[in-house]
Amino acid sequence: MSAADAHGAEVVLGVDIGTTSVKAVAFGADGREHGSAEVPYPLLEPQPEWAVQDPERLVAATFAAIAAASEESRTRGARIAGLSFSSAMHSLVALDGEERPLTDLVTWADTRATDQAERLRLDRPALPMRTGTPLHPMAPLSKLVWFREREPELFVRAERWVGIKAIVLARLTGSWVIDHSLASGTGLLDLERLDWDGEALDVAGIRADQLPPLVPTTERLALSVPAAARLGLEAGLPVVVGAGDGPLANLGVGAVRPGVAACSIGTSGALRLVVENPVVDPGRRLFCYALTPGRWVVGGAINNGGVVLQWAGEALAPDLGEHSEDALLALAADVPAGSEGLIMLPYLLSERAPNWSALPRGAYVGLTRVHRRGHLVRAALEGVCQQLALVLASMRDAGNEVREIRATGGFAQGPLWRQILADTLGMPIGFPEGHEGSSFGAALLGMEALGLIDTIDRASELVGVEQVVAPDPAGAEVLATRLPLFADLYDALGPTFTALHALSAPRPPR
Repeated sequence: MSAADAHGAEVVLGVDIGTTSVKAVAFGADGREHGSAEVPYPLLEPQPEWAVQDPERLVAATFAAIAAASEESRTRGARIAGLSFSSAMHSLVALDGEERPLTDLVTWADTRATDQAERLRLDRPALPMRTGTPLHPMAPLSKLVWFREREPELFVRAERWVGIKAIVLARLTGSWVIDHSLASGTGLLDLERLDWDGEALDVAGIRADQLPPLVPTTERLALSVPAAARLGLEAGLPVVVGAGDGPLANLGVGAVRPGVAACSIGTSGALRLVVENPVVDPGRRLFCYALTPGRWVVGGAINNGGVVLQWAGEALAPDLGEHSEDALLALAADVPAGSEGLIMLPYLLSERAPNWSALPRGAYVGLTRVHRRGHLVRAALEGVCQQLALVLASMRDAGNEVREIRATGGFAQGPLWRQILADTLGMPIGFPEGHEGSSFGAALLGMEALGLIDTIDRASELVGVEQVVAPDPAGAEVLATRLPLFADLYDALGPTFTALHALSAPRPPR
């Protein structure tokens, strides 16, 4: 867009604090971009099962992205009306009395609390029925139990427990808050009352005043004088608290109306649906997170998405060089649906929905001499999509209508991925025109909070569908017959998963 086109446009910066980078994108009320910036940072794995980050580095990256995107949008003649935030869910960091971090930022991908989560699944099965958050090591509830048991001295020193967005907002505005969306992913929030759950707090061993005050996702704060000077923006600029990246991703692809689900496959994956009331799955297979008053998101996330193809390139085709993934996809395209009887459980990073256990491991089942690299890759792709098919079945089984699916993510660029997804889910899949996902969702939420648009339902009008891929009848039939086998393998291998976890558990020093 030229500076002339942007001149006078009023924009909201949608800021998405993700797992590996922060993106800030300036959007106008018509959905057009007016400036953007992205700043990466590493996900650290200092020990097995740990996945952490330096919170100060994330704060610095967020400030840098906001400053760069703001400068570009102003250069193009746009006026910044406010900031609005998205962030990865389930992060946790302890702060001391001076609001300094006592720990690294423990991310959703950290599974050190596996034993604590498995114990909670047995001892506290009713908790997810109130909180909407599965008992899994990703959840801050499980992480808090781990810290209480494994780091008792640090646990006592902690004055406050927060996520990364709370730290960023405090540095920007001076106010400590947590929105209902991120709070609903902690395992500590009662969904009906939108207040901290007493039993969950007791299990975690913390008090409500050690958590930030709860606010709606549309809550407006004000940019402080020091932060404004650092960013080159006006003091008092509205800062909309925003929501979690998963719920906001539905806005980003226009999946906001009843029956329209959003499917994303990046490194990980998810399938989510916006509903009008909090709905908790009696089978405990789905999450339920807040979005805005009167809008909730139900669905399930999977740990293993594009990372499975990345692994295949590294493990199965190191000889194919830098573009091994493209070569592997070409090999997989020559293999028929169903991979000639080969099934892969793609649990390379354990798994989440719909079983919500960190114990599973990856497995190939049905290998014969006829299988080659193409079969191994195709089975891996099918396994990722079959896991999403189990989430879809769980959503429908819980009483949710899904009549349309919009899909995004890095995989969406490949025709083979697109066809396998449509065949496995058994329905047409719409692929929206390019948007910045959660950044756009955050900007739309900010626009509603600031009165620039009348409703976030505008998302369905602003995001068009670029392509619709229909299932191939023959391929869909083959994969439909494989899905029950895929599901049964999880239960059949359950004892093996448990035994392998016990064997790999760190042994205490003698």
